[in-house]
Amino acid sequence: MQSGYYSSAAGMVTQFNRLDTIANNLANVNTVGFKEDNLIVGDFQRLYKEARDELPNVNHSEDGAQFLNRAMTKAPQVVDSYTDFTVGSTQKTDNDMDFALSREGLFFMVKTPQGVRLTRDGSFTKDDEGRLVTKSGYEVLANDYFEAGGNIRFNGDENIIKVDKNGQIYKNIPNSINLVQGSHLFIAQPDNAALLKKEGDNLYKYEGMTDLKSLDKTDAVMQGFVEKSNVNAVKMMTQMIETNRLVGMYQKAMDTQMNDMNRDAIEKLASKA
Repeated sequence: MQSGYYSSAAGMVTQFNRLDTIANNLANVNTVGFKEDNLIVGDFQRLYKEARDELPNVNHSEDGAQFLNRAMTKAPQVVDSYTDFTVGSTQKTDNDMDFALSREGLFFMVKTPQGVRLTRDGSFTKDDEGRLVTKSGYEVLANDYFEAGGNIRFNGDENIIKVDKNGQIYKNIPNSINLVQGSHLFIAQPDNAALLKKEGDNLYKYEGMTDLKSLDKTDAVMQGFVEKSNVNAVKMMTQMIETNRLVGMYQKAMDTQMNDMNRDAIEKLASKA
């Protein structure tokens, strides 16, 4: 069995997965509120040694481990993935419908056809009905949504909108510049960010969504700003170059294994015939 060929093939597949992740990060370098994704690469042999005694199958016992082809099980594999939730830089827009969160782990809550979701993208607008929505048309929720189904809505003559650092909205009395207290943005902080699952449109799904409580005091809402992506383009380009080089190395190893070594073996066998 040409185990070196299969190990090289496994390593190449791992680098292809890295390339997909890097390319997605670079494609979203200018996406408001986007968070960088990363992969963790390990080898199967180490993972097997850590978990084999807990597996129920007797074939995966300590005695069975001696029959493993250890050359094959050292192939690098993607063992985990994670999202970097560090805060990206903020950009001033002077748009009263734009909001940024200056603290890590906080999210706006929005309503989508698939259910309630979280987002860091605070680039909002008003729809034809006066509701506060995302650029994709998802309704931005108020802090009393789970209790009273509260939403955030503005009348046509409420054209002065101010939001404090805690997410409390103030709007003008019709035909006046005097402000009155309105709705409050639902600002959520999941207990475990590792349980967040990315979906399209810069949204996150969280299994314990209905258990989330709105934070009344966050000191983190910035009106007239948006949070830019936390992707470091220079770092991503460096990783892409490194990954491409590794793909080339694995390809050369596969070619050597299948062509040069096989040819050498055939020539030696032929000379002895």
